[in-house]
Amino acid sequence: MALAIFDLDNTLLRGDSDYLWGMYLIEKGAVDRAFHQQQNERFYREYLNGKMDIRAFLRFQLAPLSRIPIPELLQMREEFINGHIKPIITGEAKALVEKHRQQGDTLLIITATNDFVTRPIADLFDIDELIATNAECINGQYTGNVSGTPSYQEGKVTRLHSWLTETDNNLRDSWFYTDSYNDLPLLQEVDNPVAINPDPRLAKYAKQSGWQILNLTAP
Repeated sequence: MALAIFDLDNTLLRGDSDYLWGMYLIEKGAVDRAFHQQQNERFYREYLNGKMDIRAFLRFQLAPLSRIPIPELLQMREEFINGHIKPIITGEAKALVEKHRQQGDTLLIITATNDFVTRPIADLFDIDELIATNAECINGQYTGNVSGTPSYQEGKVTRLHSWLTETDNNLRDSWFYTDSYNDLPLLQEVDNPVAINPDPRLAKYAKQSGWQILNLTAP
């Protein structure tokens, strides 16, 4: 039995849940359209280029959570999951997860996207173990701040090793699937790194390193 780790956005999903959540907030009129769309696009470009300031992005992305009451947020999230996330889950992604499940592997999703957005997405894959950036919630209301270390770039490695200690797991024969060069630190930690629909920099690095490359079709 091994540990099978999956990135979420553009890996198990054929899209980016963080970016799509921002666009959904714009559609609902929950944020200023011009400002939020401009910033959403800017941070997404910076992410793709590996130059995103994660703290600045999280201040931007988590701020709306602090302005919307929890009951309304939960209703919005359910609508978002049904309308924007379920359509970008492929049968191939589900089959990949099920292959590891049938092998008896421990399944873990690790993502930089916040846990408010990603917890129900992990549930769609029937994966209990989730390492996500934790949105701080105090007295039943999100504060707009981050709790702990964001699971981004080297932060994914930090968070994973904490999880390994807490759960008495290890990286022997471990797998990690991701699309992004931003995840290179974690790819270098596992025994079986796999690039899924890789961005150009990761595709080049994976080819040079002799890593497996998978291309999953669009839904």
